[in-house]
Amino acid sequence: MKPVFVQLQCAPGKTYEVAEAIYEAEIVSELYSTSGEYDLLLKFYIDAEQHEDIGRFINEKISSIPGIVRSLTTLTFKAF
Repeated sequence: MKPVFVQLQCAPGKTYEVAEAIYEAEIVSELYSTSGEYDLLLKFYIDAEQHEDIGRFINEKISSIPGIVRSLTTLTFKAF
C-alpha cells in the first residue's frame, strides 16, 4: 500500500461541508484542516499491487465533492 496525500482548496465557507462529506464517505485514513493556500490535507492508501488508478480515484471520490475549488496531489515513494 502506498500513501497518497491530497491538499484541497475549498470555496469560501465550504471547508467544513467538504470535510464532513469526505469523513462520511470513509475514503481517507487521515483528514486535517490546514492553514495557508489549501484548507484540507487528506491521506489515503492506494494498493500499488493492483495498480489502482490514482487519478480516477481522486476524480471520482474526492474532486466530485461539491465545494472543492482546487486540489494538489503528492505521491510518495519511500519512507525514511
